[in-house]
Amino acid sequence: MSDHISFVRTEQLPELPPPAREQGVVKWMRENLFAGPVNSALTVVSIFVIFQLVTGVWPWFANSVWNTDSLSECRQVLDGRTGACFSVLTERWNQLLFGFKYPSSEYWRPALAFLLLLPAAAPVMFFDLPRKLLAFTAIYPFLAFHLIWGGTVLIPIFAMAGFVGAYLVFSGLVSRSFLWASVGAVVAALVIWRVGGMLTGMIGPDNPTLVSVPSRDMGGFMLNMILGVVCVSLSLPLGIVLALGRQSDMPIIKIICVVFIEFIRGVPLITLLFVANVVLAYFLPPGTTFDLILRVIIMITLFASAYIAEVIRGGLAALPRGQYEAADSLGLDYPQAMRLIILPQALKISIPGIVNVAVGLFKDTTLVSVISMFDIVGMIRGPILASTAWNGVYWELFLFAAVLFFIVCYGISQYSQWLERRLATDHR
Repeated sequence: MSDHISFVRTEQLPELPPPAREQGVVKWMRENLFAGPVNSALTVVSIFVIFQLVTGVWPWFANSVWNTDSLSECRQVLDGRTGACFSVLTERWNQLLFGFKYPSSEYWRPALAFLLLLPAAAPVMFFDLPRKLLAFTAIYPFLAFHLIWGGTVLIPIFAMAGFVGAYLVFSGLVSRSFLWASVGAVVAALVIWRVGGMLTGMIGPDNPTLVSVPSRDMGGFMLNMILGVVCVSLSLPLGIVLALGRQSDMPIIKIICVVFIEFIRGVPLITLLFVANVVLAYFLPPGTTFDLILRVIIMITLFASAYIAEVIRGGLAALPRGQYEAADSLGLDYPQAMRLIILPQALKISIPGIVNVAVGLFKDTTLVSVISMFDIVGMIRGPILASTAWNGVYWELFLFAAVLFFIVCYGISQYSQWLERRLATDHR
C-alpha cells in the first residue's frame, strides 16, 4: 500500500480582481446601456438624437446676448447670427419674479419670506428635527403675510391670537364633547378676530409697520409661489377630512362629501377661477370687497382637496380590514384609531398620489393669467411682450419660466422619493 501525503494550505489565497467588464464604467454601461441588442440599438439612436439636439441648440446659447436694452439692439449685435436674446431677462428679471407693480424698494420682503419658508417647512418635512422648531412653523404664516402684504402688524397678531384662542378652547372642551369643543373654538376665534378688527381699525391704519402692498400689485413668480404653497398646505388637511367624510357611516355627511368631490372633479379649474373672479361677487352684499387672491386661493384649494381626498381614500381602501379590527380591539374610539393607526398607514401609501396632485397644482397656478392676474406667465404674455422693446422674444422668456417651475417640481419629486425610502412604503 503506497503512502498518501495530504496537504492543507495554511493561508488564504489573495482575492483576484474582477474582470474588466464586471467593474467600473464598463460594467455600468454594459448593464444600463448595452444590455442586449434592443437596448444597444436604443442607446445608439438616443445618442444620435441627443447629439443632433445639442449641436442644433448650442449655437443659440453660445451666441447669446445679455446686455442690450431691446430686441432690435440684440439683433444688431448678433448681425444675422443665430443667438438668444437673454437681455430681456437681465432687464425684466424683477418683473418676472415680483410683478411690475410691487415696489422695487420692498423686494427684500418677499425674498425674506421665501428664505424663512425653508426653516419653517423643515420640521414638517424632516421629522428627525426637534419638535420645538414647530413653534416657528406655526408663526411663519402670519409672519410671511406681514412681510409680503405689509401694513400694520396688528393684523397678523390678532389673526394668530384667534387661532391660539380657538386651540385653547378646543383642548379644554374636547374631553367633554367633540362637537361642543369645535363650536366653542369657532366662536372664540370669531370673537377675537372681531375685537381685533375693531382695534386695528381704530389705531392700525395710521401706524403701518411696513409699507402696505395691495393684492392687485402682486405678480410674477412670487404670485405662483404664494398660490402653490398656500393651496397645497390647505388642501391636504381638507382632503383628509373629505376622504374620511366620504367613508363615514353618517348618511348626510357622506352625501355632502360625495357630491362635493364629484362636482369639483367634474368641473375644469379654469371654470372655478372664472367663478372666483366674476360670479362670486354677485353673491356678496353690495359694497363688500373680497380680495381676489383670497378668492383664487379658496377655489384652487377646493379643487385640489377633491383630488387629494380620492388619493387618500385609495390609501384607506388599501389597508387590510385587520387594521381597523386591531384598533377596535385596543378600545380606541374613532378619532384615536384614525390618528394613531389608520391615517399614518394610509398617508404613507398615498404619498405618490399626493405629490402628483401637488406638482400638478403648482403648475396649474399659471391658469390665473387667464383671469388677468399677472403671474410669471401673465407677465410674459402681457406687459413684457406687449412692450415695443421686447415684442417678439418668446423662447428666452418661456425657457426661464420653465426652468423655475422645473426646479420647484423636481425638488418636490426628489423629496417624495426620499420620504418613500425613509418610510419604506413598499413594506407595511
